[in-house]
Amino acid sequence: MGPICVAKHLVPFLPGHPVVDLGRPQAMSAVSAAPYGSASILLISYAYIRMMGAQGLVNATSYAILNANYIAKRLEGHYPILYTGENGRCAHELIIDLRGFKHTGNIEVEDVAKRLIDYGYHAPTVSFPVPGTMMIEPTESESKAELDKFCDAMIAIRAEIEAVLTGKADKADNVLKNAPHTAQVVVNDEWNHTYTRAEAAYPAPWLRDHKFWPVVGRVNNSHGDRNLVCTCPSIEEYAQG
Repeated sequence: MGPICVAKHLVPFLPGHPVVDLGRPQAMSAVSAAPYGSASILLISYAYIRMMGAQGLVNATSYAILNANYIAKRLEGHYPILYTGENGRCAHELIIDLRGFKHTGNIEVEDVAKRLIDYGYHAPTVSFPVPGTMMIEPTESESKAELDKFCDAMIAIRAEIEAVLTGKADKADNVLKNAPHTAQVVVNDEWNHTYTRAEAAYPAPWLRDHKFWPVVGRVNNSHGDRNLVCTCPSIEEYAQG
């Protein structure tokens, strides 16, 4: 859902709306109740609700809340947990605070997010709704075994952070700052880091059986967000083809 950008000559063909004045010719009727929305996206929610049923939706919500609180309980001794209620509980998601590590060890939330890739996980939501934090939303679909594996990874990363904070690991050259580690980097003849290849690529035992190798190493996220980077062939190349 969201706005659709088109060239000027296509404006007359955009969907109109019988009630809301969109400030342009309305040659076609509305396709959804929302003036700028896509009707097809609503089918996903409708199908989910119909298939789950009333009790299924209640169960899914209950498990989502349970899973989030299980993770929060396992991690609370390792990371500060933000926005818990009077009983120390969270809702269907939890927020761990990583801001303190930046001041004491120059470890940022991005470093933890990139290191999670070495453990086989795509990072949860980073720096939203609070900058410097990580919002974890396990949903109802994760098993206890998967939740425990994720928590083990986060606890292991906390130990790696502690090594930096206490001086056991170099503040500039460590597994967090250089994450993620690609296969090409690990098997390269040159290895000039202060930690081992095994620490870089296999920080957890389960990775020996199921290892996800990232294709690229650390990228500049801020630059990518602010600059359009196209990896497809140029228009001239298409024309020649």
